[in-house]
Amino acid sequence: MENKFKAAKKTIETEIRELHKLLNSIDKNFEKAIETILNSEGRAVVTGLGKSGLVGRKISATLASTGTPSFFLHPSEALHGDLGMLRKGDIVLALSNSGETEEIINLVPFLKRLGTKLISITGNQNSTLAQNSDIHLLTPVSEEGCPINLAPMASTTVQMALGDAIASELMSRRNFMPEDFAKFHPGGRLGKRFMKVKDLMHKGDEVPLVTGNENMKNVIYTISSKKLGVAIVSNENNKLSGIITDGDLRRLLEKYGGDLLTKTAEECANLNPKTISEDSLAVEALNIMEEKKITSLVVTDLNKNIKGIVHLHDLWKLQLI
Repeated sequence: MENKFKAAKKTIETEIRELHKLLNSIDKNFEKAIETILNSEGRAVVTGLGKSGLVGRKISATLASTGTPSFFLHPSEALHGDLGMLRKGDIVLALSNSGETEEIINLVPFLKRLGTKLISITGNQNSTLAQNSDIHLLTPVSEEGCPINLAPMASTTVQMALGDAIASELMSRRNFMPEDFAKFHPGGRLGKRFMKVKDLMHKGDEVPLVTGNENMKNVIYTISSKKLGVAIVSNENNKLSGIITDGDLRRLLEKYGGDLLTKTAEECANLNPKTISEDSLAVEALNIMEEKKITSLVVTDLNKNIKGIVHLHDLWKLQLI
């Protein structure tokens, strides 16, 4: 039993050991790389071939989703037209464990001609790529951890960790917040959590708006035609005066009977409706509706100007509940 999973455990132990080396290799060159990316007006363009290329794609995706504009550039495709994707101010991050990957080495003169800053990430500081880069970041790996010590394992793990470290440091220095992260993940649960009322409220012609002196026949028509189960009562300056819901109509019918149609909107309205600002989070709107057992909220500014209306069904569509 002692030898059970021996190879698997050795791989993990090796990767942990090599990651400790990486931790101790973070130096002034890392600081230069971070400052260079922060001060750049361009994108962080990541390139690599084979397994390093796969790691590079992940690093680029992480950068792009955490506030650093980035894309992956295949080194072979770059030499066949995709160099045109680069623009002045871009930073190229080139991954090659050996530092001698031919396709990437062939890119270097063209990058120099374009005036593009080159940050190399290699396991050999004396390699051709390292020596011809503006900044070199060392990923020191003495053993891969595979049974024949040939398949890239520890080296790609270390590359990935360094990419994450770069992204993390950039996030910290940019004061990147959960709200910022949500902007790049609108389809995910986090994005929905940080969606604001203004992103899903009804506005313009969709708002069931009536004036205070309109008769209740028009109010009922507005509630029915706008299909939100409510009419918002405004004054002549588009400021909120009150609200009438379809539930209110049933209670008003009990109170006034056939005389209801002779009343005005202002006479029948709830003059103290619940409201919310357009910059509030959608989940805040949901909490208010659930607590007050209502199905809609009028969206206003601090001066009671009507901006729109948000309905419980809009929140259901987001699957917030």
